[in-house]
Amino acid sequence: MELRQLEYFTVVAEELHFGRAAIRLQMTQPPLSQQILQLERELGVKLLKRTKRHVELTSAGKVFLQEIRRVLTQLERAKDAALRAERGMLGRLVLGFVGSATFDILPIIVRAFQEQFPSVDLVFHEMPTPMQIEALHNKDIDIGFVRTPVVDPLISLWSVHQETCIAVVPKLHPLAQRDSISMGDLSTERFILVEREVWPSWYDDILSKCRDAGFSPIIRQHVKEIQTIVGLVAAGLCISIVPSSTAKLHARDVAYVTIEGEAPHVEMSIAWRTDNNSILVEQFLDTATRLMGNYDKVAVLSDL
Repeated sequence: MELRQLEYFTVVAEELHFGRAAIRLQMTQPPLSQQILQLERELGVKLLKRTKRHVELTSAGKVFLQEIRRVLTQLERAKDAALRAERGMLGRLVLGFVGSATFDILPIIVRAFQEQFPSVDLVFHEMPTPMQIEALHNKDIDIGFVRTPVVDPLISLWSVHQETCIAVVPKLHPLAQRDSISMGDLSTERFILVEREVWPSWYDDILSKCRDAGFSPIIRQHVKEIQTIVGLVAAGLCISIVPSSTAKLHARDVAYVTIEGEAPHVEMSIAWRTDNNSILVEQFLDTATRLMGNYDKVAVLSDL
């Protein structure tokens, strides 16, 4: 049984006339009749009652027509789905992200992508940068929003945002009244920092800037998330240094203060496997490019 036989039968059943059906199908009548006869032989049932002047569906033919219409409709849907998937309009894209990406970059890009490709199923996994790199290696995620630098020959990176860091202090802290401070002004303070294994480059940069200012920071607590830092600072336990986008959290009991001079800085990048040729990944990167600017998609080789 061939698909064209089903299509031929459907047209004949609609026209109930072999001549008109042949015209619709842009073929001659004899081969059309032969195809219908062959279909009936393969099925082992008679689908049409024929006379010289009249054609009608048998009971079996009526049931067969209903089912065939469902099949043909489903085939059209399957064809459409395949075309949409090929064009990056359908499928599943798994994204990894660091928590701080939700402050600005991630929502902007995801919202624009979903507006353009509403049928693509986006799945999100929050995880630190080292875990995202491992997940990319294992093909557990397709794209990552990571904090760079990262060194890995199998991973391509595109820097989408850079920002300097600011101090976050309790609302009643003396430094909260200042418009700006220096790194040296923090020399006697107790710090809370994100664990080094979560964000190694940033952790090392903070310690380096403290040493440049002539002191080693007093670290009271390590945590995994920037949001936790803000919460503990609000409790009055300590101070910290955070990316400037953290100020969007607007915690009631903290103040954000600009750091003068050479402050620590952070970089957000989109990461993907260099050998990943998925059209969905390409569409996502194209969306990000339009929003964030015409950056080159390059592999960045730096220290993890």
